[in-house]
Amino acid sequence: MFDPVKSQVSFSEMETTILKFWREHRTFEKSLELRRDQPKYVFYDGPPFATGLPHYGHLLAGTLKDVVPRYQTMCGRYVDRTFGWDCHGLPVENEVEKELGICSKHEIEAYGVARFNEACRSIVLRYTQEWENIVERMGRWVDFRRGYRTMDLGYMESIWWVFKQLWDKGLIYEGHKILPYCPRCATPLSNFEANQGYEEVKDPSITLRFQSATDPHRFFLAWTTTPWTLPSNTGLAVHPEVEYVCIQDGADQYIMAAARVDVYYKNQAPNVVERFPGARLVGQRYVPLFPDFAHLAAEGAFRIVPAAFVSTEDGTGIVHMAPGFGEEDAEVARREGLPMVCPIDAECRFTADVPDYAGKMVKDADDDIMRRLKHEGKLIHKTTCQHSYPHCWRCESPLIYRAVSTWFVRVESIKEKMLQANAQIHWVPEHLRDGRFGKWLENVHDWAVSRNRYWGCPLPVWRSEDGSETICVGSVAELEQLSGKHLDDIHKHYVDDLQVPSSRGLGTLRRVPQVLDCWFESGSMPYAQHHYPFENKAHVEAHFPADFIAEGLDQTRGWFYTLVVLGAALFDKPPFRNVVVNGLVLAEDGRKMSKRLKNYPDPMEIMNHYGADALRLCLLSSPVVRAEDLRFSEKAVREVMRTVILPLWNAYSFFVTYARVDNWRPAGPVAQPPAEPAHLLDRWVLSRLEDTTRQVRVDMDNYDLQRAALRFTGFIEDLTNWYIRRSRRRFWKSQNDTDKAQAYETLHYVLVTFSELAAPFIPFVTESMYRNLRTPQMPESVHLCDYPRASSAHRDERLNQCMAHTMSAVSLGRYLRTQANLRVRQPLAEATLVAAADNIRDDLQSMSSLIAEELNVRSVRIRADEEDLVELSCKANFKKLGPKLGARMRAAAATIEKMPTAQLATLRKTGEVSVDIGDEQLLRLTTEDVTIQRREKEGLSVANEGDITVALDTRLSDSLIREGWAREIVSRVQNMRKDADLQVTDRIVVTCQLPPDGTTALAEYDEYVRNETLADRVTTGTLPDAEPVDINGQECRFAIARA
Repeated sequence: MFDPVKSQVSFSEMETTILKFWREHRTFEKSLELRRDQPKYVFYDGPPFATGLPHYGHLLAGTLKDVVPRYQTMCGRYVDRTFGWDCHGLPVENEVEKELGICSKHEIEAYGVARFNEACRSIVLRYTQEWENIVERMGRWVDFRRGYRTMDLGYMESIWWVFKQLWDKGLIYEGHKILPYCPRCATPLSNFEANQGYEEVKDPSITLRFQSATDPHRFFLAWTTTPWTLPSNTGLAVHPEVEYVCIQDGADQYIMAAARVDVYYKNQAPNVVERFPGARLVGQRYVPLFPDFAHLAAEGAFRIVPAAFVSTEDGTGIVHMAPGFGEEDAEVARREGLPMVCPIDAECRFTADVPDYAGKMVKDADDDIMRRLKHEGKLIHKTTCQHSYPHCWRCESPLIYRAVSTWFVRVESIKEKMLQANAQIHWVPEHLRDGRFGKWLENVHDWAVSRNRYWGCPLPVWRSEDGSETICVGSVAELEQLSGKHLDDIHKHYVDDLQVPSSRGLGTLRRVPQVLDCWFESGSMPYAQHHYPFENKAHVEAHFPADFIAEGLDQTRGWFYTLVVLGAALFDKPPFRNVVVNGLVLAEDGRKMSKRLKNYPDPMEIMNHYGADALRLCLLSSPVVRAEDLRFSEKAVREVMRTVILPLWNAYSFFVTYARVDNWRPAGPVAQPPAEPAHLLDRWVLSRLEDTTRQVRVDMDNYDLQRAALRFTGFIEDLTNWYIRRSRRRFWKSQNDTDKAQAYETLHYVLVTFSELAAPFIPFVTESMYRNLRTPQMPESVHLCDYPRASSAHRDERLNQCMAHTMSAVSLGRYLRTQANLRVRQPLAEATLVAAADNIRDDLQSMSSLIAEELNVRSVRIRADEEDLVELSCKANFKKLGPKLGARMRAAAATIEKMPTAQLATLRKTGEVSVDIGDEQLLRLTTEDVTIQRREKEGLSVANEGDITVALDTRLSDSLIREGWAREIVSRVQNMRKDADLQVTDRIVVTCQLPPDGTTALAEYDEYVRNETLADRVTTGTLPDAEPVDINGQECRFAIARA
């Protein structure tokens, strides 16, 4: 016997019960043990930082990472799911700095690097318990016990091995380049990190005049948005092919691009005295704005040089060059021999080389610099501009582009390998492969992998004091042998003081001070999590590449990228075969979710109110799982509850309620449908289930999770609002005949199979249903079942089409009722269904009695055309026919307006017709020659969709109105039964207070009302205390009691 199921349920409480069951019965572990000897399906889980609590982005990615492994496991594969933690890097250091009240590198070093790093270690896993709680609450199955940590010795040793492999391949070098640099963190970042944190900012926009070195009245006008770089100016750039002009302005002459003159001379006509190409300016010298580096003129500074990047889209067409602070500037400077200066320290404060601003943060010096230049007459125009500017992805400080010495991976040299690897990856959505990600690979730069920080995996590079000898260490054992020291930890404060004897007799080698980019560590996780190659060598090589990974769109510049770089460099392979990319979860107003603004609901509150299943399915069925942004709202979760979760539960509750009344049990050891279902609805719902199963499998095998999730909505709609609603009487009837038994068998099989089908998506409600519906011989959990396979035995494509046509006709009829403000409970005389295609008419004819019930009409007519439904009229197209008919046009137009309906119908159907326009002349008309107007006949409402047209006769006779009253009375009483929580078998007595129309109707339909409401008797009387209800605009009252 099935346990009773209430239609009203707290899904949150139910889910808590299921979590307890999973824990106590080790269901996750059993699902792994069950498939241990089956084919392996490899999943890599990107490590998050545990220094903060998970947000909707984590929950979304976590859901994707749960659905696919659950599906693959049920399909018979072994899917190891090991969680990992990203432990190093700026996110952790920033947290510790806040706690210690420090904010600079020199404060860290004063505090002590060893103490600082140990403080980092102590907070790294601060929120792991909260993470585990939320991950479990979301329904995600993952192994935390064997989880990897990037700070563990084995993981870090594998990182050293990876670095050493790149070193041995010649892919590591130290270089001096312009890189994005964080003043707050005092470290360079990679280009892909800089791309992660763009924000809109306002900066000064100033135009300066640089005096010619040969003519004190001749000036070159240049523009910049970074005044702080002006003391470091060593050149000006022009485009050699752009036209420039010399403008006489009083005693002075100004040189600028011709295309920009109107911007600066809006209110006066400029006196252009000369025009010439930019090439004529190349080599001319000018006086530096500041004296600090004037001596570099002897080394070629303060010249005009050619540069193809100069444009006339903004500014003056002359670019101020500070090669120490711009990648393009530096490239041109190297080519043209301009000196490079970078007079700032590690925290981006001016050094003593610029004494007027020494010790000042560069951005803080903008105002002082502009005031000085204005005072000296060198700043001639000032405004502000708003633009997108990169910020540090962790501390949110504006980045500075500056020349720094750092270590690089030669990514540009393996670009072709990376492109080949990317071509083998299945991206969802597909456009990312050749779009966002592919274009990023096409334009890769060498990867700056070192950081001037403390809490990270140290660069395993030792070198002599004079730099002539450098070695790379690839393992802990190698360093122990070289240093003669035993090592249990290789963090910076353990290895910085380890000295290695020179192999050339040059004294000792000391480690370079940098640590590795934490993205290098997470990109190495496929091998480092298993301590490869020091352990598990065969295992790792057999499990590379991954079959599946999933993360957010930002990881096309992060984890996805670093995985591809290292996979191509080390193994010449793509590191993963399939990747699902999610978009950003935004607040409902379209802004980023913000704790400060409180512009989003707490995810735990959502799960505690609606349950995790509703949140999971809400996310999975949205475009956010295809890399599009989602404006998250609680309304969307409510909608999933309304359209999927609650209807599914109601279907389950309906089945269990009636199965208990009839003491029905499945006859066999497993859920089975009838061997030969006799009822059309049974055959249809089984066929519909097989279609859904086949489609979901195809979607899941293509990693199209959104499409798969949306199929559940359609199926539940058909199951509840068509199959169950149309089959209710089969369960209600008192006879336990074959039809009733087959209805039970069918619905039981459908609910069990659907619970298996939807289990990866909504694991809680499907488990709750399955646990109650299963037989003792079936697996104890739905998640230990095999995933359903579509069977052609139940598939009936012809029946599917027939029912689809029927449902389409019913949908149109209901739409017409709504438009005419006629409730479905009000019977109508007739519906006319029109379809030109013979097969559709046959389908509608075979279902006419069902359609009549659904539309609550007394008769249904099927026709091949609309002649009886609409009045057609026609008007001539004078523009089209006039040139052909000339003087006969007016007479022809009159004839066309009088065309018989049959001819107009032929014209609409075939596209042409011939009409007699007099004088024994036939005119061949096409649909382009006329305008056909269609008007519904009086008393009819008509609607069309696709190949089907439906018309309802909306005129109401007295007889129809009385029957409508009877149906309304039944509806009100049924609602009262439900509100009173009566059992489906409870008999009642009904008292009604009705107006005369209602009383007359009740007398005529007394037996109908009693049968429908399980009433022993229905009487009329006065009910002053009953709640009044409105029927057909009149007040009515009802009371019920158990018989």
